[in-house]
Amino acid sequence: MDLHRLRTFREVARELSFTRAARNLHYSQPAVTAQIKGLEEIVGSALFVRRGNRAVELTAAGALLCPYADRILDLVDAAHVELGSRR
Repeated sequence: MDLHRLRTFREVARELSFTRAARNLHYSQPAVTAQIKGLEEIVGSALFVRRGNRAVELTAAGALLCPYADRILDLVDAAHVELGSRR
C-alpha cells in the first residue's frame, strides 16, 4: 500500500468529502478520486459509498481499514520525528 493513498484515504474518511479532502491536502479532486480508486483496487473492495449530493460514507471495508491507516501513518510520522531528532 502506498502511503500517499493511505493519507488521502484517511483525509476523505475524516471529512466524508472528496472535495474537502482535496482542498486540505492541496490536491485536485480528480487526483483524490484516482488515489482512492487505486487503493480500492489494491484492497479489492469499495471503501466509500458515494451519495448523490457529493457526500460519501465509509463502507464496512472502509471502516475496517480506518484504524489500520491511522496506526500505519502515525508510526511513519513517529519514525520521521525520531529520525529527525537524531541529526
